Amino acid sequence: MPSEIGASRPLPMPLASRAAQNAGELSLRLARSLGDLLPPGQSAQAEVLGVKQAAVSFQLLLRLTLAGGQQTLVTAESPQALAQGSTLNVSALGATSLVATLLSGARQALGDLPPLDSLDLEQLPVGSLLQGKVLSSTPQGGTPAQPASYRVLLSLLGGPLAGRMLDIDSARPLKAGSLLSAQVQDSRALLFLPLAGRLDRLELNNQLGTQQVRQSSTEGLLDALQALKPGNLPPALRGAVDRLLAGLPGVQQLSDAKGLAQALQQSGGFLEARLLQGLPPLPGDFKANVLRLLGQLLPAEQGSAAPNLLANLANSTAANLASSLPAFVRNALGALNQNGSPRLQQADFPLPSRTLQKLEEEGDLESLLKLAAAAVARLQTHQLSSLVQSEPLRGGGQLQTWQMEVPMRTEDALVPLQVRIQHEDRRESQDSEQPRESLWRIDLAFDLDPLGPLQVQATLAPLGLSSQFWAERESTASLLERELGHLRERLQDAGFTVRELCCRQGRAPQGRRTALEQRWVDEKA
Repeated sequence: MPSEIGASRPLPMPLASRAAQNAGELSLRLARSLGDLLPPGQSAQAEVLGVKQAAVSFQLLLRLTLAGGQQTLVTAESPQALAQGSTLNVSALGATSLVATLLSGARQALGDLPPLDSLDLEQLPVGSLLQGKVLSSTPQGGTPAQPASYRVLLSLLGGPLAGRMLDIDSARPLKAGSLLSAQVQDSRALLFLPLAGRLDRLELNNQLGTQQVRQSSTEGLLDALQALKPGNLPPALRGAVDRLLAGLPGVQQLSDAKGLAQALQQSGGFLEARLLQGLPPLPGDFKANVLRLLGQLLPAEQGSAAPNLLANLANSTAANLASSLPAFVRNALGALNQNGSPRLQQADFPLPSRTLQKLEEEGDLESLLKLAAAAVARLQTHQLSSLVQSEPLRGGGQLQTWQMEVPMRTEDALVPLQVRIQHEDRRESQDSEQPRESLWRIDLAFDLDPLGPLQVQATLAPLGLSSQFWAERESTASLLERELGHLRERLQDAGFTVRELCCRQGRAPQGRRTALEQRWVDEKA
């Protein structure tokens, strides 16, 4: 739905909107779902009745007043304390996630600034995504029964203009309190994206932080499954274990282009996309097989829940991706004291090799359940990290990221292979006829005997191909250094223009220095 950013003087705002204008946005996590009382996208008023400090957050007792006047008490976790008696305007992002605007004790810094009637393309280039909350929607022109347009005031969430007001003209009325996502078309035009096609940024960050502390290396689960004795397992559980292990690709398959593509498709990173299209999971999909294993590990009275795990994923929207696991899995993780309100961690690559405790004894199915649940959390961490690292680029263009983990079978062990593929599609000017330049980068991370931990980065730019290796063992670094000449010849024979090939001992740096944008600057220099 295209909308023009208004150029005329904005109408006076209602008192409630003035208060919201000064308010700070706060993300809250409910202890239990409100169900149909407050569906996603709807808003309510809340009053803080009590505050209690927890380990890394604060517990709030809130009294919600819904649109129809109905009141209910809820408990929520907040990253900061709120004064008792404070009033909030809350909007539902998901079943247990709210975004709250503090209506008392407002901040003045941004509230004193007038609403924007255009966008600075240096701050928000064409193609950028922005999010906002509707503060007011007023009919303009036409007749009372059929207005010509609507003047809408948005409060921007996140990004360089967070907290600023944006004045726009819309062909449709927008409900006050609703959350919207839009793509910048130019300095005075936005294209609104449908709710089903976006993942709210606040919810995404919350879910990524939660999954990061719940996850554990898939290696722990695979080792535990291999150690199980077939005779001690029920037939259905044994079948789920065999199906999971049999679906893992071998090193030989990954050395073939077609086999590698199949392994990436079956890594579990694309499971939800297939289910949302009405397609069944691929036969060897790793995440689907782990979910089937989880269903078989349930107590006998919940044994029918196995197919529901995949059904829940199919019926979930993208915003509920990381919370689609059923309660029994969250309870299993809670037993490990992992169900807190974690602080958000940066989506670095590779994910750390976290391991839970080994099985206490042969056939300890409760511990196996925890390992399987943590493995699913790890796969979802990769999926959420892909979304976090997919973003508009300053100056125009888009960075797309696909991050996943592929357990591969070697002669002696099962080794997780972490993969990150990034594609930068950049236009260096606002001229629509200027050809776009593409940059591809692939990161690999694995620990393979006798080489030890290895990381590989390969960058394909218009000027050629560059690659760097990091080996933690000195002997491996020396071996790779000796083989770089042979690798250069193989790449040139394949038709590549090879630029830099190097090997370093240690670990690859993480953070902004390894961002694809920095590599682009290096290539241009």
